[in-house]
Amino acid sequence: EGAEALPAEPEAAVAEAEPEMAPEDETNEVVVTLGDTVTATTTEQAPAADTKTTAPAADSTKETAADTESTEQKQITYVALGDSIVAGVGLADVQYSANGTSTYGVDMRPNFKGYSPDCYVGKVASKLGLDRDHAIDLGLPALTAPDLVDMIRDGKMPQMNMESGCYYVYPEFQDYIRKADVISIQIGSNDAFVPCVAGLWNATNHKSDALASTILSGNLRSSGSAVSTILKGIKDMELTKEEKNASWKLITSDMAKICDRIYPQTTSALISIVQEIRKLNPDVQILLMGYTDPVPFIPCWHNYFRKLNKFEKQLAETYDLTYVAIPRAKTDLDVHPTIKGHEYIANKIVNAIDVKAE
Repeated sequence: EGAEALPAEPEAAVAEAEPEMAPEDETNEVVVTLGDTVTATTTEQAPAADTKTTAPAADSTKETAADTESTEQKQITYVALGDSIVAGVGLADVQYSANGTSTYGVDMRPNFKGYSPDCYVGKVASKLGLDRDHAIDLGLPALTAPDLVDMIRDGKMPQMNMESGCYYVYPEFQDYIRKADVISIQIGSNDAFVPCVAGLWNATNHKSDALASTILSGNLRSSGSAVSTILKGIKDMELTKEEKNASWKLITSDMAKICDRIYPQTTSALISIVQEIRKLNPDVQILLMGYTDPVPFIPCWHNYFRKLNKFEKQLAETYDLTYVAIPRAKTDLDVHPTIKGHEYIANKIVNAIDVKAE
């Protein structure tokens, strides 16, 4: 079980190890301020009263400029990589446009700096005093781990992901990564989730499309009762006996096969993600965000996320990364974090960051 053992490297920092999938959800807000301002003062002895030597005016100008620069608040640059969880899907004010360099689906560029203040990127920025030029949200909905490898290495996906329906082209990805002091990575859920949704689409002869779109878009939260919306969506599909049997087979056996097939692809991509980031920015602190289990009632999903958490801990040890466990991040029925869940994740990230502005 798990990925092939990785070669030993320096021990990584593990952020606040906790039991996985603990039921508690209460957290305490932690506010950390990085980059305290230090003002250097140079004292020169005044010339004697009878001296005729006068310091040039230019020296005074230089000292004033230096003092001004030294008192400016320095900021680290934090970049968040990942999928719709990072983008803040499910929150009220996610920014995107219908057209742009994505060329298919939505263009998420407006969200890079215009993200919701309630997503964890916005909350990290607030806690650390970062402006929108120093806290960048590169979360892309429906992105998989192999897709993220392409985005980091080439600034674009080579082609549309046919199962997820996404295709992104953002050359600036590499520039953001090069300038970062801290990068967080939260990716891998879609790797198995998207094929399972596609499997349900096939099992129901495309009748599940409307319900899946509602769930994946995050609009489930704005539809009143999420549970009643799901039940109504299932009823409205009016499945035949054959479609019901195919759907049941998917849930009871085929999903497990999908998770088993996808797991080694995801772990291999996670290694490549770290390696590609290191090529662009060897000194950046990398935070590997752990996984929550939004559907614990499906055993194969629980096992998939449990194995991924175990693998990420090993990956962090091998590559000197920081693993950030988030077992109690609250999610909604659309599998995305609630506002309280984003707050919890933000506190974990702030506690894990160990770099300061220079």
